[in-house]
Amino acid sequence: MEGLVDLVNGIIWSPALVYLCLGAGLFYSIMTRFVQVRLFGEMITLLFTGKSSAQGISSFQALAVSLAGRVGMGNIAGVAAAIGFGGPGAVFWMWVVAFLGASTAYVEATLAQIYKEKDVITGEYRGGPAYYFERALGQRWYGILFAVASILACGMFLPGVQANGVINAFAQVMGEGTIMNLGGLEVGSMRLVALGIILVVLAIIIFGGIKRIATFTEYAVPFMALGYIGLALFIMFTNYEMIPEVFGLIIGDAFTAQAGFGAAIGWGVKRGIYSNEAGQGTGPHAAGAAEVEHPSQQGLVQAFSVYVDTLLVCSATAFMILTMGTYNIQGTLPEGQYIVQNVAAGVEINSPAFTQMAMESVYGQFGNTFIAIAVFFFAFTTILAYYYIAEVNVAYLTRFISRGANRTGLFLVKVLIMVMVAYGGLNSAGYIWAIGDIGVGLMAWLNIVGILVIFFVARPTLTMLRDYEAQRKAGVKHYTFDPAKFGIKNAPYWEERHLKQQQRMAAQDPLHKERL
Repeated sequence: MEGLVDLVNGIIWSPALVYLCLGAGLFYSIMTRFVQVRLFGEMITLLFTGKSSAQGISSFQALAVSLAGRVGMGNIAGVAAAIGFGGPGAVFWMWVVAFLGASTAYVEATLAQIYKEKDVITGEYRGGPAYYFERALGQRWYGILFAVASILACGMFLPGVQANGVINAFAQVMGEGTIMNLGGLEVGSMRLVALGIILVVLAIIIFGGIKRIATFTEYAVPFMALGYIGLALFIMFTNYEMIPEVFGLIIGDAFTAQAGFGAAIGWGVKRGIYSNEAGQGTGPHAAGAAEVEHPSQQGLVQAFSVYVDTLLVCSATAFMILTMGTYNIQGTLPEGQYIVQNVAAGVEINSPAFTQMAMESVYGQFGNTFIAIAVFFFAFTTILAYYYIAEVNVAYLTRFISRGANRTGLFLVKVLIMVMVAYGGLNSAGYIWAIGDIGVGLMAWLNIVGILVIFFVARPTLTMLRDYEAQRKAGVKHYTFDPAKFGIKNAPYWEERHLKQQQRMAAQDPLHKERL
């Protein structure tokens, strides 16, 4: 089975996908005139201006849910794996992916806003790639294909990666406990305790819907991210003389990589996409749930989330590991042989171990414990984000069948994700990471190809950006968006919103009614 997983993984994550992700990011950066730089200040402003409603969550809550998906095991264990297999230069390529990917995140999140709709049962906003593929391209089959891929990836493949990391970190702090045999699988009792806690808390939150998920993540994600970055900064400042050396190691190794140039790019891009999710098609689901005045607003907020994920949290991990030298580099060598060996052989590369060792070398047992707690919150909130993505796509597939089918589907996806958390938490880390990579790659292929086709067919995201910048330059107090004005069809939410705005204005101003 593992051989088959590795084979499929190699096909999906061929160099073609690596360069497609980089190429799409570069293309959108150029076409938007590097919106990720020009409107950086606007991104910060928008974080704190949006408000939630009965149907939607606020921009900040949508950012938190999106960051819950982005800030996970990829930031702690994923960065360690990128360094362990691709060398320090892989970090540079993670930065490149983040910078270019911010423009891709803007595009996909804006599309999610344009083509979102109200759920027929809950009344909540739903949006994401499946919706914009159906409405923008007129190709429902492609939307269905992406929805199925998302349910498989986020409901089955990806949750296990996060659960596995949580339980490994927990066991490293608390020990394995009594070893038990469960159907031929040797499991420590403390791992079962950790799994039980995860499943109970997960059930409490996901049965509360997007509002409960958003409320939990808007507090948990910023708190843990800021604490994590703060401890990393302390390590850097207390070892300030190492900062130039670490930068030199990252930049120098990016082009003359110890593990090979291809390994540095491949692992950097793969882990970069896995971590910041730009282009993967996961972020747009939270973006589509936000209450905003103009589609571009949430696009800008989601672009900012890529920076938070990679340039802050991932960089914090990388600098801790490289500063303290708690890593090995295996590259393409046979297992057990290292290009660089700074820690004991046999330390699991696809795990939080390197990061925990770096923290422990400075903070002692507190550092080890803190990483375990950080892993728990980062990974747990990511599981919540994965559940929400699977829920949105189940709702998409069942929305035209019946209310009963919709409710049954939403219940089954809750059960599915809990089963997969249990499965992933107790199985091999390397095997689970490989399955997760398949899920990420499959969604990335479908989403990036789809949004590129949308761009060449209609270019709605560039139209939105120009319209938003024109209103911003005019100093409007409240932004508006009329899809018909720009020839955008199949945008039911915004069509209805604009009509209501016109009716309110007509009721307040008789002259406006005559002009209509």
